[in-house]
Amino acid sequence: MTTEAEPKRSELSTARALGRLLPFAKPVLPRLALGAASALGASLLALAMPLVLEQIVGGPIASGDIALIAWGSVSILFLGLAEALMVWLRRWFVLGPATRVEYEIRQSFYARLQRLPVSFHDRWQSGQLLSRMMQDISMLRRWLAFGLVLLVVNVLTIAVGSVLLFRWHWLLGTIFLVTSAPLWYAGYRFEKTYGSLARQSQDQAGDLATAVEESVHGIRVLKAFGRGKHALQKFTRQAETLRETELHKARAIGWIWFWLVLLPDIAFALCLGAGVYLAALGQINTAELVAFFAMATVLRWPMESIGFLFSFMLDARTATDRIFEVFDEDNPIVDPETPTTIANPRGALVFEDVHFRYQDAAARERDLINGVDLVLEPGETMALVGLTGSGKTTLTTLPARLYDVTGGRVTLDGVDVRDLTLEELRRHVGMAFEDATLFSQSVRDNVLLGREDLEPGSAEAEAVLREALSVAQAGFVDDLPDGVDTIIGEEGMSLSGGQRQRLALARAVAARPAVLVLDDPLSALDVETEALVEDALREVLHATTALVVAHRPSTVMLADRVALLEAGRITAVGRHSDLLRESEHYRHVISSLEDEQTRMREREVTL
Repeated sequence: MTTEAEPKRSELSTARALGRLLPFAKPVLPRLALGAASALGASLLALAMPLVLEQIVGGPIASGDIALIAWGSVSILFLGLAEALMVWLRRWFVLGPATRVEYEIRQSFYARLQRLPVSFHDRWQSGQLLSRMMQDISMLRRWLAFGLVLLVVNVLTIAVGSVLLFRWHWLLGTIFLVTSAPLWYAGYRFEKTYGSLARQSQDQAGDLATAVEESVHGIRVLKAFGRGKHALQKFTRQAETLRETELHKARAIGWIWFWLVLLPDIAFALCLGAGVYLAALGQINTAELVAFFAMATVLRWPMESIGFLFSFMLDARTATDRIFEVFDEDNPIVDPETPTTIANPRGALVFEDVHFRYQDAAARERDLINGVDLVLEPGETMALVGLTGSGKTTLTTLPARLYDVTGGRVTLDGVDVRDLTLEELRRHVGMAFEDATLFSQSVRDNVLLGREDLEPGSAEAEAVLREALSVAQAGFVDDLPDGVDTIIGEEGMSLSGGQRQRLALARAVAARPAVLVLDDPLSALDVETEALVEDALREVLHATTALVVAHRPSTVMLADRVALLEAGRITAVGRHSDLLRESEHYRHVISSLEDEQTRMREREVTL
């Protein structure tokens, strides 16, 4: 599993890193630009108020003309209302597009997760992916709608306002700008510290989400072994680590805010002293001095906001890095450029000198699948047996390209499975796993998951559903509160292990593939139910090519032939009776399976 304890920021600059969002934001750029224009309009109106105030103080107030003072007040009120309207327009322009970008990124991210190979999901923690899917993408939406627009507008406001400060006296403008200059250095130091902390915090939040998910899914195990306190202690340590990182972030933000508040105050004090001195010399009048400080006050919020908006931008940059880490993952299992089609699959499955090793396997280790040659004729049921670690489960993942072979090839009706589109291949090759995974949907939706061709609620769909449930001996579904329309709990945990396996088997049967790969799908069934399922499977499998991983002698009896897998190689293929007579290793494997089945029966009797 990938853990993200250390920050892993990309080598791209912040601008280029955030620029990777452009393909998602491009369709809504006009609306975002209008939002920025509205925000800039609001800022310019705010900057206009000191100019109007200068005229009011120097004219009507100095002369005592009540009518002109009233008109001046109306002018200020008009500017205030116009500014409020521009602020409202800014929100109206940007909120919809920002949520649209969030939707597009989230859809693309989920689609990417679905396309990435099983090897990717083996390496990555689900909590890390979940935190990217929810928290990081939501952060990007908030940044586009608020942070980006205000950062651009406030920088422009500071630039325009700084120029206007020189309108009244060059000395006052110079003092204000020179005093504020250290803010840029403080911002540079802030980026160095905060960027790393932001990445570390978001990664640790992903680790914490993983811990919560694992605890919830494994709650029965934790309770059964009395390890709830241990899980809590582990969670507390992780939460404390995240808390410390967040405190470091808060200190970094507090430090930049310290300078953002202090330096403008110093600038105000120095400008006030200089302004009084210049007024005494007659180089500036009262109206100009009031307007200058009014302008400086207007600029205070944009200057103070830079620290917050800068930290927001760095958070968004980190979120972008984390999201694109998934988008940038290499996906070797893709559709071919010129795919082949099998119109009427017969189900001839052939392994030709197949090799496989995991990417992280040491170079000195042998291939896990080390030169397998095996031929399954159309309609044949082949049992695959071997000791633990011989590679049985790994071999079953290759026909459907859950993993790709690293040597040799697997063919379906003479066509390399890599020459078929994944959609077509997985329509022809169905699977049922020992670890049955169900979804938080109805029984009907779970069983008919692989039959998109059926019209929901049609007579054909109902017939396929009932046949599959009958084969899997899953009649218990009719006793559920809403029958086949009952919504089962997350991962089917409200059902027993045997019930989950029967529904998973029914799902594989309902798909009606040309090739059916069964990885010990009956392991959780009692002996009586297993016998009933096997009898029903014989009827189904007579027209389907089946590769069945057998962990019980009774499962071997389903097969026309048996393949013996030893240390990643097929060392014998034949009928069960022939292999018992000719292969010492096969007799050893069957003996171990019989011992295991005897122990299971004894446990059933005890229960």
